[in-house]
Amino acid sequence: MDPSVLVLNQNYEPLNVCNARRAIVMVFNGKAEVLELNGHVINTATVKYTCPSVIRLSNLIKRPRPKLKLSRREVFNRDKYTCQYCGKQMRDLTLDHVVPKSRGGGHSWENLVSACKPCNHRKGGKLPDEARMRLINQPGEPRVSPYYVFLQKLNHSPNEEWHKFLPEAVRR
Repeated sequence: MDPSVLVLNQNYEPLNVCNARRAIVMVFNGKAEVLELNGHVINTATVKYTCPSVIRLSNLIKRPRPKLKLSRREVFNRDKYTCQYCGKQMRDLTLDHVVPKSRGGGHSWENLVSACKPCNHRKGGKLPDEARMRLINQPGEPRVSPYYVFLQKLNHSPNEEWHKFLPEAVRR
């Protein structure tokens, strides 16, 4: 078993989750310091190492603001599973290009919306004005929390030792 280790930036901001082996290597190379131990032991041929649970990097890592990948699920999440033409909330939605691809519309956050099947069929290859339909919300790229990338890697509930280093929203 290779336990997960929380990696904090120099300013104690959660950055990543890595495996214990990677964490131990970073500590021995002087790139990180151990803040919490989890009680697991890693045995080598000559030495036993207690696994870290939380490590903090020695240098501050500046990272760019994360961006969401453009996907069906993320468009539906952005639109809260609501048809952007009639306002019905449902799970059986389709993607609609506001400016149809046949008219030069691209596959981008600003041109994709969630639509129910009847609205998408009614609009067809027309612009919303031509089909006499109005968008409830103007589409755009959603803003992402700085913890988005970190949360994707956190596929289980956080360890007890991590609680004091994680924001309240992440701990749930």
